[in-house]
Amino acid sequence: MAKSGYHHGDLRATILAAAADQIASDGVDAVSLRELARRAGVSHAAPAHHFGDRAGVLTALAIEGFELLAAELTQAGPDFREVAVAYIRFAREHPGHFDVMFRHSLLRADDARLAEARTKSAAALRSGVSALNPGDVGQQQATQLAAWSLVHGFAALWREGALDNSSLADEADPELLARRMLATVHFDRPANSAVR
Repeated sequence: MAKSGYHHGDLRATILAAAADQIASDGVDAVSLRELARRAGVSHAAPAHHFGDRAGVLTALAIEGFELLAAELTQAGPDFREVAVAYIRFAREHPGHFDVMFRHSLLRADDARLAEARTKSAAALRSGVSALNPGDVGQQQATQLAAWSLVHGFAALWREGALDNSSLADEADPELLARRMLATVHFDRPANSAVR
């Protein structure tokens, strides 16, 4: 007999929340449909019924993550530093999502909803970066890549514990530390200066 939770109204969200929690605590490799069903309190067939397989669950979680990220970056406004802090805050507050979103080998690459969610979050990040360097398209793209690498790298270092007990991280609050780091970065340069 299936558990009664199988028929509750928000099973999809319950399974995704269980996946995010498990990834945050145990890592993405620990995720299985059977364990998600146990955590969600539903029949072992429920996750497969709603998502098909493990890649389906992880893809849905990544889509949800990109949508949440886009909303947070948009809410941060046009200032790059605020967008950067919002990105880092997202990684801290949604570690299960963050750990899956950029692991392409785990996701259904052909999922149109995933592509759309990625595009939306990328546009929100780019909007925060666009004012930094109004140069030509190639230079704007390089600036956007540098900015994304900076904030994603910081978020990943913090998430993975690499900054624990580090002399580089003398501030316990990652947002304050990120703001100090971002204050030292200058992406803009004169339009006529050559790339070295």
